[in-house]
Formats: sequence, C-alpha cells, structure tokens
Amino acid sequence: MGASGQRGGIEETDDMEGRYLTFWTDGQMYGLPIADVVQIIRMEHITAIPEFPDYVKGVISLRGIIVPVIDVRIRFHKPAAKYTDYACIIIAGIKGNLFGFVVDRVAEVTDKISPELISKPPQIGSEGVNQYLKGVVRMEGRLILMIVTSKILGEQELEALTRTAEEMSSGGRK
Repeated sequence: MGASGQRGGIEETDDMEGRYLTFWTDGQMYGLPIADVVQIIRMEHITAIPEFPDYVKGVISLRGIIVPVIDVRIRFHKPAAKYTDYACIIIAGIKGNLFGFVVDRVAEVTDKISPELISKPPQIGSEGVNQYLKGVVRMEGRLILMIVTSKILGEQELEALTRTAEEMSSGGRK
C-alpha cells in the first residue's frame, strides 16, 4: 500500500520523501531534504559567540528558542560575502535541535529529484572529504550538490553548539 498522495498520519511525512529545498551559495545550487527544514526566515541580527569557529556567526532567538547560526558559505570553504536582501536563514532540525543556515538565496522546493537521479559524489583523497555531500544531480542544465543536513556539522560541533544554545536559553545556569 503506497503512501503517495495520501494525507494524514505517517503518510504526510512520506509526502516529503523526494522533496528538496534548493538554495544558492557562492553561485552554486545546493539541495537539502525538505523534511529537515522547519522554516525559512529573513536575515536578522545575529548575536556573535566569542571563540567559536568563523563559520558560526552566532545565535538568534526564534520564538524564545536560542538557535545557533552557521554561514554555509564559510562552512563550505567559500569566501565570506556581505549579506544581500536575498540572504536568509534556513532553520533546520538536526537530532532534535534547531540550527540556522545562512544562504545567499533560496531557489525552490522541488519534487523532481528522485533517488536514482542522485549520483555519488566524487571522492578525493582521505575519508570524510565529502562528509556532508550526499551526491550530485543534473537538473535543468545545472548541477545541484545534494546535502546531508545532519552532517554539515560534525558530532563535536553539534554537541558544542547545542550545549551553548541550551546554556544561553537557561540564562547560563546548568
């Protein structure tokens, strides 16, 4: 019994299967599973966190929840750039926590990317080089790099940022 086109319960989650949010960063299009996306917000003031890596821009408060914000450009080893009016923050859920990812511009939500269209990413050198890259898709004359949202940050980075956000949410009390 297939879940395609059905609504309600588990079937609603299945409707998200094969749907991706595409976005632009440094002239390259990326895609991540729509199931990982909580919401997309306009750029807002980001409070810096001292002594964190440069790609961690800081935190924002989203309906009272402290959310760490990562600049995707810098995380993907691209040159930093001034945020334009199109820049936004994709709020994603990773392992039960919220993280914000600054991107240059959101493109669209697409259901045109089936698993068989995703080619394995090229491997260069050591293991883990493409830790957050699921694969590559050719669509409408361009290559889209497909991202594994939960691997944009490593385990230690996720833990450190989650701990910091929790401490800030509780007013610094443990």
